[in-house]
Amino acid sequence: MKFKLIIDETSEEEIIATVHSRNALTDQIETLVMQYSKADRILAYTEDEMKMLPFSEIECVASEEGKTFAIDSSGKRFRIKMRLYEIEEILPSCFIRINKSAIANEKLLERFSVGFSGAVDAVFKSGYREYVSRRCFAEIKRRYYEK
Repeated sequence: MKFKLIIDETSEEEIIATVHSRNALTDQIETLVMQYSKADRILAYTEDEMKMLPFSEIECVASEEGKTFAIDSSGKRFRIKMRLYEIEEILPSCFIRINKSAIANEKLLERFSVGFSGAVDAVFKSGYREYVSRRCFAEIKRRYYEK
């Protein structure tokens, strides 16, 4: 296998890979290139499509059974091939942690709903609901009071 990197500030960025067949390495390379080609989007998958999902359309990023999903403003779930902490590092500041396994877009958060037992849910514009932990809810309240 050969690797060649040419740095030329005057030419348009282009990545070309010539391989014998698709494998795990080519999938990782494709994912990296697609994720970092646009700083305001993330590569997301459904059963039959691959899409560059803009951060502004993501309501919530949640981890379930070892898999990470992004829920968009229409309530559709997309699989993301990154860990939650990796996604948290690249998301803009409008995203807040709401529990151990979920990050919410503050701009698309409609309200907080309190149940009879005192449990708090974050309700998004699409109708999607996600549990808010007590520790995170205290931090969210502090954040709103500081504004």
